[in-house]
Amino acid sequence: MKIKAYSDGGSRGNPGDSGSGFVIYGGDGRTIYEQANYWGLGTNNEAEYKGLLTGLRWIEGNMKEEKIDEVEFFLDSELIVKQMKGQYKVKADNLRGLFTGCQELARKIEKIKFKHVKREGNTRADELANMAMDKKENVLLF
Repeated sequence: MKIKAYSDGGSRGNPGDSGSGFVIYGGDGRTIYEQANYWGLGTNNEAEYKGLLTGLRWIEGNMKEEKIDEVEFFLDSELIVKQMKGQYKVKADNLRGLFTGCQELARKIEKIKFKHVKREGNTRADELANMAMDKKENVLLF
Protein backbone atom coordinates (compact mmCIF):
# COMPACT_ATOMS: atom_id res chain seq x y z
CA MET A 1 0.00 0.00 0.00
CA LYS A 2 1.17 3.50 -0.80
CA ILE A 3 0.67 6.08 1.94
CA LYS A 4 1.13 9.81 2.26
CA ALA A 5 2.65 11.16 5.45
CA TYR A 6 2.74 14.80 6.52
CA SER A 7 4.79 16.13 9.41
CA ASP A 8 5.47 19.52 10.90
CA GLY A 9 7.24 20.99 13.88
CA GLY A 10 7.45 24.35 15.54
CA SER A 11 8.95 26.28 18.40
CA ARG A 12 7.57 29.29 20.18
CA GLY A 13 10.65 31.36 20.91
CA ASN A 14 13.12 29.31 18.87
CA PRO A 15 14.37 27.93 21.13
CA GLY A 16 11.24 27.71 23.21
CA ASP A 17 8.30 25.41 23.77
CA SER A 18 8.36 23.01 20.84
CA GLY A 19 6.02 20.44 19.38
CA SER A 20 5.41 18.39 16.30
CA GLY A 21 2.63 16.59 14.53
CA PHE A 22 2.28 13.98 11.87
CA VAL A 23 -0.62 12.49 9.98
CA ILE A 24 -0.76 9.35 7.83
CA TYR A 25 -3.20 9.00 4.93
CA GLY A 26 -3.96 5.75 3.14
CA GLY A 27 -4.00 5.35 -0.61
CA ASP A 28 -7.70 6.13 -0.62
CA GLY A 29 -7.13 9.43 1.21
CA ARG A 30 -8.55 8.27 4.55
CA THR A 31 -6.74 9.26 7.71
CA ILE A 32 -5.01 6.22 9.19
CA TYR A 33 -3.27 7.86 12.15
CA GLU A 34 -2.46 11.23 13.72
CA GLN A 35 -0.11 12.16 16.52
CA ALA A 36 0.95 15.37 18.28
CA ASN A 37 4.03 15.52 20.51
CA TYR A 38 5.20 18.14 22.96
CA TRP A 39 9.01 18.29 23.22
CA GLY A 40 9.64 21.08 25.72
CA LEU A 41 12.54 23.45 25.06
CA GLY A 42 13.83 23.15 21.50
CA THR A 43 14.31 24.83 18.15
CA ASN A 44 11.93 24.73 15.21
CA ASN A 45 14.36 22.55 13.20
CA GLU A 46 14.68 20.07 16.08
CA ALA A 47 10.88 19.89 16.27
CA GLU A 48 10.65 19.41 12.48
CA TYR A 49 13.06 16.48 12.67
CA LYS A 50 11.29 15.01 15.71
CA GLY A 51 7.99 15.12 13.81
CA LEU A 52 9.60 13.31 10.90
CA LEU A 53 11.28 10.81 13.21
CA THR A 54 8.08 9.93 15.08
CA GLY A 55 6.26 9.55 11.76
CA LEU A 56 8.98 7.24 10.43
CA ARG A 57 8.88 5.21 13.65
CA TRP A 58 5.13 4.78 13.33
CA ILE A 59 5.52 3.67 9.71
CA GLU A 60 8.27 1.19 10.60
CA GLY A 61 6.15 -0.27 13.40
CA ASN A 62 3.09 -0.63 11.18
CA MET A 63 4.60 -1.56 7.79
CA LYS A 64 3.70 -5.24 7.95
CA GLU A 65 0.25 -4.85 9.48
CA GLU A 66 -0.75 -2.02 7.11
CA LYS A 67 1.18 -3.59 4.16
CA ILE A 68 3.03 -0.31 3.56
CA ASP A 69 5.58 -0.53 0.75
CA GLU A 70 5.65 3.04 -0.56
CA VAL A 71 5.69 6.37 1.29
CA GLU A 72 5.50 9.97 0.13
CA PHE A 73 6.54 12.21 3.02
CA PHE A 74 5.53 15.87 2.85
CA LEU A 75 7.16 18.56 5.00
CA ASP A 76 6.99 22.34 4.85
CA SER A 77 10.63 22.61 5.93
CA GLU A 78 12.69 22.90 2.77
CA LEU A 79 15.86 22.51 4.86
CA ILE A 80 14.82 19.12 6.25
CA VAL A 81 13.64 17.86 2.84
CA LYS A 82 16.92 18.84 1.18
CA GLN A 83 18.95 17.31 3.98
CA MET A 84 16.99 14.05 3.77
CA LYS A 85 17.56 13.97 0.00
CA GLY A 86 21.29 14.58 0.47
CA GLN A 87 21.19 17.96 -1.26
CA TYR A 88 22.26 19.87 1.88
CA LYS A 89 24.73 18.82 4.56
CA VAL A 90 23.64 18.77 8.19
CA LYS A 91 25.87 21.39 9.75
CA ALA A 92 24.11 21.97 13.08
CA ASP A 93 25.36 19.69 15.87
CA ASN A 94 21.91 19.56 17.48
CA LEU A 95 20.38 18.07 14.30
CA ARG A 96 22.96 15.40 13.40
CA GLY A 97 21.59 12.65 15.65
CA LEU A 98 18.01 13.35 14.59
CA PHE A 99 19.02 13.31 10.92
CA THR A 100 20.89 10.01 11.36
CA GLY A 101 17.91 8.43 13.08
CA CYS A 102 15.60 9.55 10.27
CA GLN A 103 17.99 8.24 7.61
CA GLU A 104 18.25 4.83 9.30
CA LEU A 105 14.47 4.46 9.45
CA ALA A 106 13.93 5.77 5.92
CA ARG A 107 16.31 3.11 4.55
CA LYS A 108 13.96 0.41 5.91
CA ILE A 109 11.15 1.56 3.62
CA GLU A 110 11.25 0.05 0.14
CA LYS A 111 10.15 3.21 -1.68
CA ILE A 112 10.23 6.59 0.04
CA LYS A 113 10.20 10.13 -1.29
CA PHE A 114 10.56 13.39 0.60
CA LYS A 115 8.71 16.34 -0.85
CA HIS A 116 8.53 19.99 0.12
CA VAL A 117 5.04 21.42 0.43
CA LYS A 118 4.04 24.99 1.20
CA ARG A 119 2.74 25.65 4.68
CA GLU A 120 -0.87 25.84 3.48
CA GLY A 121 -0.46 22.31 2.07
CA ASN A 122 0.48 20.97 5.49
CA THR A 123 -2.34 22.36 7.63
CA ARG A 124 -3.30 19.26 9.63
CA ALA A 125 0.26 18.46 10.72
CA ASP A 126 0.67 22.14 11.65
CA GLU A 127 -2.55 22.01 13.71
CA LEU A 128 -1.26 18.95 15.54
CA ALA A 129 2.09 20.60 16.31
CA ASN A 130 0.27 23.66 17.67
CA MET A 131 -2.09 21.44 19.68
CA ALA A 132 0.92 19.82 21.37
CA MET A 133 2.48 23.20 22.15
CA ASP A 134 -0.85 24.60 23.43
CA LYS A 135 -1.58 21.62 25.69
CA LYS A 136 2.06 20.94 26.55
CA GLU A 137 1.36 17.22 26.19
CA ASN A 138 1.33 14.38 23.68
CA VAL A 139 -1.92 13.58 21.89
CA LEU A 140 -2.60 10.37 19.95
CA LEU A 141 -5.50 10.48 17.51
CA PHE A 142 -6.79 7.66 15.32
